Amino acid sequence: MDVKAIRELFPILHQEVNGHPLVYLDSAATSQKPASVIKALEDYYKLDNSNVHRGVHTLGTRATDKYEGARDKVKHFINAESSRQVIFTRGTTTAINTVAYSYGRHNLSEGDEIVITPMEHHSNIIPWQQTAKATGAVLKYVPLQPDGTISMNDVKEMITDRTKIVAIMHVSNVLGTINPVKEIAEIAHQHGAIMLVDGAQGAPHMKIDVQDLNCDFYAFSGHKMCGPTGIGVLYGKEALLEAMEPVEFGGEMIDFVHLHDSTWKELPWKFEGGTPIIAGAIGLGAAIDFLMEIGLEDIEKHEEKITQYALEQLQSIDGISIYGPKHRAGLVTFNLTDVHPHDTATVLDAEGIAVRAGHHCAQPLMRWLEVTATARASFYLYNTFEDVDRFVEGLKKTKEYFGDVF
Repeated sequence: MDVKAIRELFPILHQEVNGHPLVYLDSAATSQKPASVIKALEDYYKLDNSNVHRGVHTLGTRATDKYEGARDKVKHFINAESSRQVIFTRGTTTAINTVAYSYGRHNLSEGDEIVITPMEHHSNIIPWQQTAKATGAVLKYVPLQPDGTISMNDVKEMITDRTKIVAIMHVSNVLGTINPVKEIAEIAHQHGAIMLVDGAQGAPHMKIDVQDLNCDFYAFSGHKMCGPTGIGVLYGKEALLEAMEPVEFGGEMIDFVHLHDSTWKELPWKFEGGTPIIAGAIGLGAAIDFLMEIGLEDIEKHEEKITQYALEQLQSIDGISIYGPKHRAGLVTFNLTDVHPHDTATVLDAEGIAVRAGHHCAQPLMRWLEVTATARASFYLYNTFEDVDRFVEGLKKTKEYFGDVF
C-alpha cells in the first residue's frame, strides 16, 4: 500500500495548522475525505440534483440510479444477501435507535434481558436503557477483563434463555478492543436472542461479511470511512426487517394513504421516510469504491503496523498510561501523569497534531478506567510512521512544558 500516494488524494492533509504541517490523528471521530468523494458530492449537486423515486424526468432518473446504486455498493461491501437489507440512516446512532425502538419495544416484555458491555459508546447504551425502561426488560453488562477485553466464559454466563437482544460494538472506540462478535452471535442464537453489532469502528477498518458474522443487525456510519457526514447504514436480516414497523412516517415510505389508515412500501424504503439523504448516500458509494480499490485487508494490515509502531515508541515516554489490550485496532488511548488530556490535546494542536480528548462518549468506561477523560490518537490509511514520530515528539514537548509549569 503506497501511503504517500494515498495521502495525495486527500486535499485537507496538504495544509499547515499553527505553522506546522497537519498530522491528523482523529479518524475514529471522523475520517478525512478523498477528492473522489468530494467530486461525487459536487457532481450530484451540479449535474443531477433532484429528488429520487418520484419523478420521471432525466435528473430524477439519474439521481435515483445513483442513490440506489450506492445501496447496491453497500450490499457488496458488507456481503449482504440483498439490497433490500440495506437501510440508509443518518448514522450509527439512528440505526441502533431504529432497532431499539422498532424491534426492541415490540419484542421485549418484563423480565427479558438485553446484554451489552461497559465499553459501549453512548449510542449503544442509551437506546437500550430507554428500551428497558419502556418494556420492563433487564439491562445486563458483560464484565471487562483487566486489559479491556471480554471473556467468552463471561459471555456464556451472561446470555441466558431470558436474553432477547445482545448489542455489542465490533471495535471499541476507546480501547481498540476487537470483540469476537461472530462467536457472541452464535451464543446469542443458541438462546433464541438476536445480535446487533455496532460497526462504527469496524466497517471503516476491516473487511465485513455480515453473512459470515451471522449477526442480525449491523450498524455503521459513512463519515468514519471516508464518506460524508449524516449518512449511515442499518443492515438487517430480511425476515426481521419485514416484521418491524417503521419509526418515521410521512412521504416516501408509504404505499397507499387513506383518510384513516395507510400501508407501507416494501423493504428497504419503508424505513426511509421523507426525502432521503441522497447526496450522502452517493458520497458513501464513492467512499466504498475508494476503499475497495485500495483493499480493506491492506488497510487493516497498515493500521496494525502503524499502531504497533506507535505503542513501541510511546514506551520511551515516562509517566504515560496506555489503556486497552496489546492486540487492538488502530488507535491508542492514553494519559500523561499530572496533565489533563485537554491540555495534552491543546499543546499537540499547537504543533499541528490533531488528537481527541474527553470521555469519547463512553462515560461508563471512563469510570471503569478510573479516569474522567483520556486523550486518543487514532490512525487510518493515510497516516504514516512520520506522523507517529511527530506525535511522540509532541508528547515529549507536552511533558516538558507542564514539567516547567509545575
